[in-house]
Amino acid sequence: MNGISRRALCQALGIGAAGAPAFLQSAVVLAADTDKVTIGWPIDVPSWDPQQRTNPDAQPIYKLVFDQPLDQAPDLSLRPKLVTAWDLAPDALTLTLDFRDDVKFHDGTKMTSADFKYSFFDRVQAGHKIDIAQIWGGVTGVDLPSPTRAVMHFKMPFATSPHWLSFLCSYVVPKDYMEKVGQDGFVKAPVGTGPYKLTDYQLNSRVVLERNEAYWGPKPAMRNVTIQIIKDPSARVAAVQSGQVDLTVNVPVREAERLMKDPGFKAELDPIERVIILQARGDLGFADKNVRLAAHHAIDKKALSQAFYGGAAVPLSVVAPPGTPGDVAGYTFSYDVELAKKLLADSGYSASKPAKIKMATTNGEFPGDYDVARAIVQMWRKVGIESEIEVIEYSKYFELNRANTLPEVTLFSWDNATADPEMFTGYMLNPHLPFSSWKEKEIGDQVAALFGVADYDKRIAGYKEINKAAVEYGAIIPLLQAVLTVVSNKNIAFEHYKNGWVLANTVTKA
Repeated sequence: MNGISRRALCQALGIGAAGAPAFLQSAVVLAADTDKVTIGWPIDVPSWDPQQRTNPDAQPIYKLVFDQPLDQAPDLSLRPKLVTAWDLAPDALTLTLDFRDDVKFHDGTKMTSADFKYSFFDRVQAGHKIDIAQIWGGVTGVDLPSPTRAVMHFKMPFATSPHWLSFLCSYVVPKDYMEKVGQDGFVKAPVGTGPYKLTDYQLNSRVVLERNEAYWGPKPAMRNVTIQIIKDPSARVAAVQSGQVDLTVNVPVREAERLMKDPGFKAELDPIERVIILQARGDLGFADKNVRLAAHHAIDKKALSQAFYGGAAVPLSVVAPPGTPGDVAGYTFSYDVELAKKLLADSGYSASKPAKIKMATTNGEFPGDYDVARAIVQMWRKVGIESEIEVIEYSKYFELNRANTLPEVTLFSWDNATADPEMFTGYMLNPHLPFSSWKEKEIGDQVAALFGVADYDKRIAGYKEINKAAVEYGAIIPLLQAVLTVVSNKNIAFEHYKNGWVLANTVTKA
């Protein structure tokens, strides 16, 4: 299907193609201050304890207030942050870290290796209800030879530990301050080492940040940053057009394409190191392998990309973007409607006697999410699968997944800022982790075993093999490489990261 439009696909599938809402005129009132920026963001932080939740889309906010031991360059390579050097032992059972000696928290106290130990070991041992415990729970101890050195010990090989020190909830928090005020007190008045301090916060409304003039690293160009929480994508478009915000992300693709033609704005569609997937269960209406495979064969991914992402979203056959370590070059999972019908018929299903499943999706969390879900439901209906869509909040997804109460499939944009396959397939399909909706021993035990492999080449080869096997067993349904849409006033510039981070501390304003 070449050159298919969003409207054409919607009409072909019987979906009403709603027209674009009316927006304010494109004339923009530019802020007079060149050292202040306002950003429209789709979600709020789940908590001001940055270790509490592994929420990918909160990271560009957290990284303004808190620092991580390691950082990532725009090309995703690891680089020093709070750590100046790191050394993972060949058996991946110990990790030695050397810290900077010139870092201070926002309250003026000096950061030392003791703060690192508290953040990554003591809090876990104390039973704090934080997601970091799911990642770093295998740490058996942290030695502190000096205030600038820490040695982590693992109960099993942890080959991706350096990557995790730059990923998701791996932030350093102040030991003395948190022990003094407690977790509840910290959430009300967070203290980090980052380039900005939190000065005002209104839940689900506004985050106001002021530049940390005592920051140990490069000073951001923006003295003040305001992040407006705008959950509705159409409202984000209206906000940037009216000048209410200077920059926003994850707007509908059609709006980004429209604003590309307006000289008052910059707009772009960027393929990033995320994958759009149908996260599957192995029970309920998906207990039958034939139904799972039929659901996958029935999806025309190329049509979805053309209709909803202007062809920029690359169709995927395995859970790995092209060129990343877990990609299986040359492998294709076919779009085959007749094979989907045959698989369903083998299990007693047809268009007149459909298999019935449920699908969860967000609406506006990433570009095109709800439209993609509706299109897939119509594709399924044609082969003999009837699906009911449940729209959930982004934050609700994490709650349902932890409780193992997601439906048969969930449309989700899975973040992996590192591109390592462990953070894709490993965490999607390891049944012993709360991030996975797949709880079956088949495939699941094979994935779990890869977590103990220290040798890089052997580990990557294992993930390539399991990536193909998981798809052919119906344990996961990869759809597309994710696309980030960014719209800003024409005077805004920012650093581009392959993982899609848009960081306010890299913003400049003419």
